[in-house]
Amino acid sequence: MSEVGSSASTGDSALKHRTTLWLSYVVLLLLLVLTPLVDCAAQGSSHSGISLGADAIAPSVPDRELAARIFPKAPRDFILERSNRSPPAWKVSTANGLIGYIASTWEISGSTGYSGRPIDILIGVTPDARISGAILMRHNEPVLTLGISTKDIANYIEGFTGYDLTSPQIEAFADSGKLPPIITGATVSTGVIRDGILRTARTIAIGRGVIATKAKDIERVAFSPRTWSQMVEEGSLKNARLSMAEAAERLGKIAIPLEPSDAPFIDAWVGLIDPPTIGRNLLGQQVFTRAVGSRGLGAASIFVASNGVNSHRGTSYRRSGVFDRIEVIQADKTIKLKTDDFLRIDRLALKDAPGFREMSVFRIPSDAGFEPSEPFRVEITAERERTDGTTASLRLPIPYTLPKQYILEPAAPAAQLEEPTPLWVSAWQRKPVTIAFVALLTVWVAGAFFVQEYFVARPQLWSIGRMTFLTVSLVLLGWLAKGQLSVVQVIAFMHSLLNGFHWQTFLLEPVIFMLWSFVALGLLFWGRGVYCGWLCPFGALQEILNEIGKRLGIKQIEVPFWLQERLWALKYTAFVGLLAVSFYSMEMALVAAEIEPFKTAITMHFGREWPFILYVLLLLGAGLFIERFYCRYLCPLGAALAIPAKIKLFDWLHRRPQCGRECRFCETQCTVGAIDTLGRINPNECILCLKCQVIMNDEAQCIALKRRAARRGDSAPSPAPAKG
Repeated sequence: MSEVGSSASTGDSALKHRTTLWLSYVVLLLLLVLTPLVDCAAQGSSHSGISLGADAIAPSVPDRELAARIFPKAPRDFILERSNRSPPAWKVSTANGLIGYIASTWEISGSTGYSGRPIDILIGVTPDARISGAILMRHNEPVLTLGISTKDIANYIEGFTGYDLTSPQIEAFADSGKLPPIITGATVSTGVIRDGILRTARTIAIGRGVIATKAKDIERVAFSPRTWSQMVEEGSLKNARLSMAEAAERLGKIAIPLEPSDAPFIDAWVGLIDPPTIGRNLLGQQVFTRAVGSRGLGAASIFVASNGVNSHRGTSYRRSGVFDRIEVIQADKTIKLKTDDFLRIDRLALKDAPGFREMSVFRIPSDAGFEPSEPFRVEITAERERTDGTTASLRLPIPYTLPKQYILEPAAPAAQLEEPTPLWVSAWQRKPVTIAFVALLTVWVAGAFFVQEYFVARPQLWSIGRMTFLTVSLVLLGWLAKGQLSVVQVIAFMHSLLNGFHWQTFLLEPVIFMLWSFVALGLLFWGRGVYCGWLCPFGALQEILNEIGKRLGIKQIEVPFWLQERLWALKYTAFVGLLAVSFYSMEMALVAAEIEPFKTAITMHFGREWPFILYVLLLLGAGLFIERFYCRYLCPLGAALAIPAKIKLFDWLHRRPQCGRECRFCETQCTVGAIDTLGRINPNECILCLKCQVIMNDEAQCIALKRRAARRGDSAPSPAPAKG
């Protein structure tokens, strides 16, 4: 017995040694490839004239050289001077007259990209309402930093030269002779650039009288510090109050009488917050950006705060979607306020502001016919049941007129301007077939989990169905629909939460938005495997190649569980490292994010420099011997998804008492080695391929079912050899 035990021990030691040695070779090769790969990535991220510093948030300032590039036909003796009149710009002129204006998209529009960081472009607007030129000065966009050349970006930006700002509206993403086409593979970022250029150019054209609006416009750019008392004194904030005694008198005999007193029944304040001097002082920069950042041309935002027993919001809006206690009335128009245009405010930024029971910001869309420069009133309604069963009601009007210093007089018009369709709406309108396909794919995955008992009881159906689905995920979802998620998107989302979150930015890419929405739901229900095991195109590529390799006779390397556990830490370290580096330098984080092979293998179809391609081939080569090698040990996206997956609600993976004790076949067959030596499934590593569920329901493979069949006297195929 001692000789047998010694021999077994020696064999185990030899196996551990060979496995460790093999993995050491793989790591060494990856390091050799990663060195030139990072150099290529770093060189690709160096854009001439672009500042990527996270701390540099001041608007770019044009010098004479930049101004000459933006206005190439300007004479050499032109004058470049700053004009702080709203909207702020740099005036380019000569002794003979005006040449045009130069403006910063970051200063005028506050344009932020997919990364949540500023995108700053200097643009020129001529007196005849045309864009004379545009130069990208700063960005931190993932796809623009890596994978898209400087020439591509420059050509895209230059494509706006000569665009007529009075032209009829063009579908946002359609190819047109008037607008440059969106760069394939950089839809979100280049779409945001397009939107920032056009919004800034229109703001300058309107503010400087090049394009006329239908009515007086209001100040939307200039800012000056104000206190609460100063805004009350100048008329930026208006108040109306109704005491308990006054309300009791006006309501009459009601079922639940009000106790007459001087305490407030309604004490409400109203203000138009579109001028930054009002809104930014009141709410603070971050909340002000959330409140007005997504407004369209001509939209307005109204602040309402109140104290007293009568809420200005009520509760019925949660069911109906419409606020029935508050209305905005202007001339003969009555505007109902909806939940889609509502933002709850929790605190004010002003130290001298009073405390309020409720605070709200209501956005009035541009198609409501509301003119913020004209007088209006906010009316709050209160209703109580009378003793005879009828309803008593009262209305408290709060008249409001924006102070004159925030109203801009219209200049002589060159043309009228139409309201453009929001960029994200156009993005969804152009991809109906792709959207339907992704929706069908997610329903397919969810449906498979709901009927998994039927699915896993039929091994052949599971095998054919899984390979078919993985092929669809790779070819249609990955290579054609560009539906590959990335850890860069996780980091961008977290930064956007800190720097000002805008749904519109993430809605610009319908496929990615739909996948992340489904992943969020899947994490809550089942864990990370919903995406990693079924919808990840690169994961599908690895598994398909491994299956082909096994059919060709490639012997699989079994990684001991003790080593497997330690190697798992690599991907979690990679994710935490990327996230930490991103707060220091987004540029460095984006370069380091090349640990993901997704852009090379899926998004760009291997059309990159040789170090990137070699890195992917090494990962895929390792995956021929260790199934889903990259998913197991290196994927930072998988690590990011595993962390919130701990809150999942359901665990539909079953185990038998014999698992890990009498049989360890599932452990040796697990796609990612997520089953330990005791037969337990690690939910952080499991990709929900359902292979173990198929095995434990198959009498040809499961020891427990084999023995049960033997006791019944059934004949069943011999099981595959159980290891361990």
